[in-house]
Amino acid sequence: MKSFKAPAVRGAALAVAAFVLCSTLSRAQEAPAAASPAPGETTSAVRDLQDQVRQLRSLVEEMRAENVESRAEMHQLRQDLQATRALLERPAAPTGGSSETVAAAAPENAARAASSTTSTSTPQGSAPLEERVQKLEESTSLIGSKIEEQYQTKVESASKYRARLHGIVLMNAFRNLGGSDNLDFPSYSEPVRVGTPPVTLGATLRQSEIGFEIFGPNVAGARTAADVQLDFSGGFPGSGNGVNFGIVRLQTANLRFDWEHTSVVAGQDSLFISPLSPTSFASLATPAFAFAGNLWGWTPQLRVEHRFSVSDQQTVTVQAGVIDNLDWEPPYDPFYRSAQAGEMSGQPAYAVRTAWSRPVREHPLSFGVAGYYGRQDWTWGRYVDAWAGMADWQIPILPRLGLSGEFYRGRGIGGLGGAIGTSIVYGGDPTAPFSPIRGLDTAGGWSQLKFQLTPKLELNGVFAEDNAFAGDVRGFATDQNNFGRILGRNRGTLGNVVFRPRSDLVLSAEFRRMRTFPVYSSSSVTDQVNLSVGILF
Repeated sequence: MKSFKAPAVRGAALAVAAFVLCSTLSRAQEAPAAASPAPGETTSAVRDLQDQVRQLRSLVEEMRAENVESRAEMHQLRQDLQATRALLERPAAPTGGSSETVAAAAPENAARAASSTTSTSTPQGSAPLEERVQKLEESTSLIGSKIEEQYQTKVESASKYRARLHGIVLMNAFRNLGGSDNLDFPSYSEPVRVGTPPVTLGATLRQSEIGFEIFGPNVAGARTAADVQLDFSGGFPGSGNGVNFGIVRLQTANLRFDWEHTSVVAGQDSLFISPLSPTSFASLATPAFAFAGNLWGWTPQLRVEHRFSVSDQQTVTVQAGVIDNLDWEPPYDPFYRSAQAGEMSGQPAYAVRTAWSRPVREHPLSFGVAGYYGRQDWTWGRYVDAWAGMADWQIPILPRLGLSGEFYRGRGIGGLGGAIGTSIVYGGDPTAPFSPIRGLDTAGGWSQLKFQLTPKLELNGVFAEDNAFAGDVRGFATDQNNFGRILGRNRGTLGNVVFRPRSDLVLSAEFRRMRTFPVYSSSSVTDQVNLSVGILF
């Protein structure tokens, strides 16, 4: 019986492990629902969930091995049980012969009768035990099926290192009142052309995103990983209904080396000097208000980060790096790359940021400051020193109410989205080599108020503005010499509601207004109502 009880105890322990596994899965599904993913925050929330899934999968792999061993032990246990019952139920040998023999055998027959009675009652007493064994086998089968289901979701890699697929399938339906630079996710407003109706209606899935994450080996004590992120907002093919066939576009692709307190990141990544973005599922192809106060860019860079633990609750982060020196010039050729003004300077752009953070009521409290510098060569001895200073903050006002935002002041930062993508203005013919140029000064920022009604429902309100200094333009540059209207100020507001009935399902409704002020003409307004539904994976 000792050999029988040990596997039974292990089987019972396995059933308890199944219960813990189901509870862990349930909490892993529900916990991220309390997050509030934005374009910037969405990636963070998804990555938290993915880390939990990775830990769970490692646990599942261990339980898979234990399950195989448990099944073998269970099979042996059933064989032993059947053998025991066969011995207990073996019939007594028939007796016969003379009366003496019978008389002499009476005590033996009585003993056999007692043994027979015992053997008759034994199967009845063993029935609950067999029932327990059957229940354990059913639990083992259930665990096995769950393990097989989890194993089937594994993404195979050509190497021995793990790979993971992630992203979002997102559909946006929208109705616009007014003109804009882009119908589905407008960045600034434009006047409605004569003869064109002011109201437009449409839908798109080109803001869906696909990402691959690869977990590499440990190198010099650092964990290595790589990640690539794609969307379908790279333009439209020249075919009928081509607006539905968005071209795949590279957003980010980076390599990471992570030590306990230090990280090295190389690749095309978001601007670490502008780490926050407003919460919006109406604009993922570019962050919300990308040209109206929210500096952004998916730019090749090399940076180093170090985290200092001031105390158990406080952290100071220092980041520094070099960035590809871009200024928002369009490519001159669709196949061959030409140098932009920043790249013709022969040096990269330089950036540094430091931030302090601590948790308050399970929400981050943080303040950061950053700086940027890049020299631009516009040929024929025309140079511009591009620079910017930035600040960012996250403040939990109440347990369910938070304030976040960014502010910047700079010059010649069109490559970061400043001045609505304008780095310089021309004081003459832009094609002439000796036309004077001037770096465009700008200031702007955004601020968001987030109200978390429930763990699954949140409200967001955002105000943003980018203001290119008109004094740099008037008396120096004209629209005719700058390839079209010079936009001086771009202002945006939005309000949205985000509902996540499950951690991987997002429903959102948003109203957005853009108002743009050209330097030499009157302003225009564009309103958009956007309904979004997305599945995270």
